[in-house]
Amino acid sequence: MEKRYFGTDGIRGPVGPAPMSADVIVRLGWAAGRVLCGGQRGRVVIGRDTRVSGDMLESALEAGLVSAGAEVDLLGVLPTPGIAYLTRALGARAGIVISASHNPFQDNGIKFFGPDGRKLDDETELAIEQALDEVFESVPAARLGMARRVEDAPGRYIEFCKNAAPAGVRLDGLRIVVDSANGAAHRVAPAVFRELGADVISIGADPDGYNINEGVGSTSPEAMQAAVREHGAHLGIALDGDADRVIMADEQGKLRDGDELLYVIAQGRKQAGKLRGPVVGTVMTNLGIEQAIQSAGMQFERASVGDRYVLELLDRSGGLIGGESSGHIICLDRSTTGDGIVAALQVLTEMVLSETSLAGLCRSLSKFPQRLVNVRVQEKKTALESAVLRKAIKAAEAELGADGRVLIRASGTESLIRVMVEGRDESLVRRTVQALAQAVEEGAGERSESA
Repeated sequence: MEKRYFGTDGIRGPVGPAPMSADVIVRLGWAAGRVLCGGQRGRVVIGRDTRVSGDMLESALEAGLVSAGAEVDLLGVLPTPGIAYLTRALGARAGIVISASHNPFQDNGIKFFGPDGRKLDDETELAIEQALDEVFESVPAARLGMARRVEDAPGRYIEFCKNAAPAGVRLDGLRIVVDSANGAAHRVAPAVFRELGADVISIGADPDGYNINEGVGSTSPEAMQAAVREHGAHLGIALDGDADRVIMADEQGKLRDGDELLYVIAQGRKQAGKLRGPVVGTVMTNLGIEQAIQSAGMQFERASVGDRYVLELLDRSGGLIGGESSGHIICLDRSTTGDGIVAALQVLTEMVLSETSLAGLCRSLSKFPQRLVNVRVQEKKTALESAVLRKAIKAAEAELGADGRVLIRASGTESLIRVMVEGRDESLVRRTVQALAQAVEEGAGERSESA
């Protein structure tokens, strides 16, 4: 069966219309409580980011869950990976995240974790959707759940993150810019690095409900880069709104994306004799990174875009380290999901142990020119299947040859077609990506024009 609400990363959309409306979210909480707790008085934890809609959606989920008989722990504002951790630590049946990650404040979303701190499988998501269609009926008063606030949730997660650095590794003497995107990590991220000894310059740490990801964070890293240069910092760290992804800047303010950080972490594990299985990237991972990983004697495999697919391939292949260009990096020897703070600590660990700057750790990398263009469309399927686009792809692949790649895919969370072109010749890459983007726009109207 095809899912109606769940995308590649939970349920997401503009707040107000369904499914991000209070009435639908009450029903979603009820349906999730029935499926995930199996009719028992199971415990479910809920955390959220800083969006103005978070309070409303938290209350709606709480009402639905307790009406299904679930006990609810309210964690408050906390990064997505912190909620995954506390789901396991508190022995909960499930964890629920209220966040739209890197999207603007007008959007919000609901993500679920199972008792193992991992995202739900497709079958469980389908079961929740099917329960949504059933008649809403609260359990009797004697079986209603109750909710409580977990006051020490941030502190527990801070300690978890600090323990992700090897014993004895300190950040004393390092000046670090930490950009929390005015999001879920605005308190915990600066605290983690300060408590490990770093001199922290904190930006993007003044949320007002409306400014999450606005001009700050991993999707707008210019503020972080400028702060690195202004303060003479050793590096900068930029998280997204729910802190499950990270990108960094070296001491010169040069951006280092998820591909480069993946290489640094994997290389460190290999040198320590702790790497197992292949390093897993995605179809978006730069060819230069793939070649560097293989040249260093490591295996490399590609998954579909989405951290859940990276995790699935890591599980199948027995790997430990995987990630995406966007900064979702999974270190299964540290966490069960992508964690921006934990990933940044792995990079900092390599800097400290090798006494090398981030620029130095990336010195051997040579990335292929890569361009990504997002094209907004009304019907993603129509655009992808158009004859205009198929013809343009064939011509592009012939011109790029063996030293290039074309990847065109639909966004799992937005009405976008993502067009990526990669090759050795930057001018050719730039021309090709624009030609393909134009073909997407032209092809998107094929069906309506011919009707």
